[in-house]
Amino acid sequence: MVMEETSYHASPSARDLTALSTTTTRPVKIIQLQHPTTTSTTTAGTPSYFAKWTAKMKRMNSTEWIQTFLPCYRWISAYKWREYLQADVMAGVTVGVMLVPQSMSYAKLAGLQPIYGLYSGFVPIFVYAIFGSSRQLAIGPVALTSLLVSNVLGSIVDSSEKLYTELAILLAFMVGVLECIMGLLRLGWLIRFISHSVISGFTTASAIVIALSQAKYFLGYEIERSSKFIPLVKSIILGADQGKTRKHFRFLRAAGPLTAVILGTAFVKVYHPSSISLVGEIPQGLPKFSIPKEFGYAKSLIPTTILITGVAILESVGIAKALAAKNGYELDSNQELFGLGVANIVGSFFSVYPTTGSFSRSAVNHESGAKTGLSGIVMGIIMGCALQFLTPLFESIPQCALAAIVISAVIGLVDYDEATFLWRVDKRDFLLWIITFAVTLFLGIEIGVLVGVGVSLAFVIHESANPHIAILGRLPGTTVYRNTQQYPEAYTYNGIVIVRVDAPIYFANISFIKDRLREYEIDVDGPIRRGPEVTRIHFVIIELAPVTYIDSSAVQALKDLHQEYKSRNIQIAISNPNREVLLTLARSGVVDLIGKEWYFVRVHDAVQVCLQQVQTLNVASPRTPASLQENKRSPFQRLLRHIPEDLSLSQLESGTREITDETTHLEPLLSKKP
Repeated sequence: MVMEETSYHASPSARDLTALSTTTTRPVKIIQLQHPTTTSTTTAGTPSYFAKWTAKMKRMNSTEWIQTFLPCYRWISAYKWREYLQADVMAGVTVGVMLVPQSMSYAKLAGLQPIYGLYSGFVPIFVYAIFGSSRQLAIGPVALTSLLVSNVLGSIVDSSEKLYTELAILLAFMVGVLECIMGLLRLGWLIRFISHSVISGFTTASAIVIALSQAKYFLGYEIERSSKFIPLVKSIILGADQGKTRKHFRFLRAAGPLTAVILGTAFVKVYHPSSISLVGEIPQGLPKFSIPKEFGYAKSLIPTTILITGVAILESVGIAKALAAKNGYELDSNQELFGLGVANIVGSFFSVYPTTGSFSRSAVNHESGAKTGLSGIVMGIIMGCALQFLTPLFESIPQCALAAIVISAVIGLVDYDEATFLWRVDKRDFLLWIITFAVTLFLGIEIGVLVGVGVSLAFVIHESANPHIAILGRLPGTTVYRNTQQYPEAYTYNGIVIVRVDAPIYFANISFIKDRLREYEIDVDGPIRRGPEVTRIHFVIIELAPVTYIDSSAVQALKDLHQEYKSRNIQIAISNPNREVLLTLARSGVVDLIGKEWYFVRVHDAVQVCLQQVQTLNVASPRTPASLQENKRSPFQRLLRHIPEDLSLSQLESGTREITDETTHLEPLLSKKP
């Protein structure tokens, strides 16, 4: 009876490697690996990014072009008035009422007059509704960005001076330009290098700093303006004797922004307490057009511009993507960046300081049923009405009420649940969270971000330079090879080491990989051994399926490794390299150096050939070494001239049969012709 392993082969062009016939003989099938020619180019096989972009542009029709430059056209053209209008209006009203007091509160946190918060919650909303791609994201002033503005500008000029306001507006312009550039150049992927642990630790520490910075409005005395924990706490403690008589005003920490404003204003109107500071006069009317000034300070604002842009990407794009997934539409991160950038640039001409997407307001917008960007337009209308008609009422709002709004908003940023989760799941990420949190809290926001990102990149580099390498074994009853540590029942073969490299191979990790290969040559972890009894390693099979890239340094290291192995009579076999890796090996001469016949589609193919060779070496006489050095024969011809026709593959794999000097036929896996 003839048994064929056809269930494991995907290629109709596979050739019979050999026919080993007994009463249970089964043909051994090898899938032929196709070598690319050395004249092939990357563009021919895989189009470059520019080629893909050009092809996409050519396929776009007029509607798609409009949607690219005006994302709002997507939801406007498909708007379902009966189904969406009521939901959008209700969501817009809800978030708009929430935005009015929040925008004034965040402006105070940024060191600006409340009117600039109202401006920042007005103009950018309309611009984003046109150019933004998210249908639920609510943009405007946010606590973290406001703290960053206050921190950097406070070190340049006093907040009471006009220059302070001009620099805040200039900062909005610079942030918008950087966001637009990143969006147009499709550089949103850069933010992937900042891990979630860094962001969580950073926002948690920032929330504590923000809350402490607002304590002065409850305590009734001035505290030091700082973005560091210790100076804030020290200032609060030293001034404690000044605020004992005002403890009864702490009840004004209202549950929500609107409640805080209404209760606080009503209390002031009724009791007229002289000890409570009020917002004061707010200019009435819509913002006027003006060009940002003070460009001479632009150079000193570049680091903060980069930092605010990074926070905007992480906060806004992350929220927008999550909301898009929940509402069943796709969102382009780079287009989102462009929309945010245009909103900030246009806003800077109307006295706006840096704005971005708000987590809390976006969540409320989504939960209120917002379907499209029309909800954002409704928010803008409410803000415009507040600017035009309600600013006289805002003059009596207590400063402590605005502070309560800030504190209640940042409480949600304290992400201790993330810390406990990381402790259970990944101690390394927990360490990263702790480092970022502690440095941000005690040394300041800028240093905290830099250290957090630096440590995060250090972890990435360490993982890249020390990739996972697995010893593979064969699962019983299959031709599948898996990590022997994960599958203890998998067995290995004497004289053969099967190694899988689970990362790209390049200059940073090739030394580590070579060291591990040398270790495996000496001591191989394998719970079960089968095959012929030999005393040393004769073959090292390298599975390259997970390897997406190999550079010139790694190529040279492979050449050195081949020569090192050759001096000890060890043969390298390569399994399943992808096209780009194989092309690099061919161009560098590694394919010819190792030999085309030692490149295989499957690990199982390589094992079969190497296993038969090991058996041949095992039975060959040590007194006739010339029989093992027939240089003019291929490895297939040299090994199979010793294999009898009555030896089944299963017997060879188990090592239960000896081999006599008989001849059979074996086709080479690869043609020697290029």
